[in-house]
Amino acid sequence: MRKDIIELKALEFRKRNGIEMDEPVNVKRLLLKLNILTVYHPLGEGFSGMCLKQDNDNFMLINSNQPRGRQHFTIGHELFHLFIQKEFKLHVCNPGFLKESQETDADYFSSLLLMPEMGIKLMISEMEIQQKNVSTANVFRLEQLFGVSHLAMVNRLESLKLIDAAQSEKLKALPVIHTAQLYGFDKSLYQPGNKDLVIGDYGTKAYMLWENDRISEGHYMELMQKIGIDPSAECNEI
Repeated sequence: MRKDIIELKALEFRKRNGIEMDEPVNVKRLLLKLNILTVYHPLGEGFSGMCLKQDNDNFMLINSNQPRGRQHFTIGHELFHLFIQKEFKLHVCNPGFLKESQETDADYFSSLLLMPEMGIKLMISEMEIQQKNVSTANVFRLEQLFGVSHLAMVNRLESLKLIDAAQSEKLKALPVIHTAQLYGFDKSLYQPGNKDLVIGDYGTKAYMLWENDRISEGHYMELMQKIGIDPSAECNEI
């Protein structure tokens, strides 16, 4: 797919989902809005995620062992397969392997979706734009704002010609978590997380099956325990 077409598709996707052209994407809220059953689970290093489309149902599996910023990029990548790619059913994302054109297209879509050009330019000074030299502090601020990995943001800034190749290499060589903390930013974006989190109507469907006597109470409890929820546990509300 041509780059200009992917750019148009990313803009259309934002508009269709009520996201302003310069606004950061809240990926978890978007997944819930799109009713994509999403499961975060610890998986091997060679597996970023997968998605599945069947009839009107969409599913994602995201590797919670990878840093949160990387997880967000994987979600953007999978959204391309689910909503932009034609004749799609199943996809598995394995980083580091030789990528087919659909995979590079999905990466480009994710970059455009999560790091909109106008949103980035509004957050940096005119001098930085003119000199093509974004300060390190601003690079990390942009990562925090748009919820992406350090590598993804550096690559995006270079592709927008807001930094040159030399600065890109210097930024990539930084110790990411240590540098983020030096500037006072939260390090959790660069660390694994969301283990066993489930987004979507899995629990609702399980409860309705039990409520309508389609499954036993024991089966319902088993299904919920698979996502880390024990319905029999007491809830002490404030």
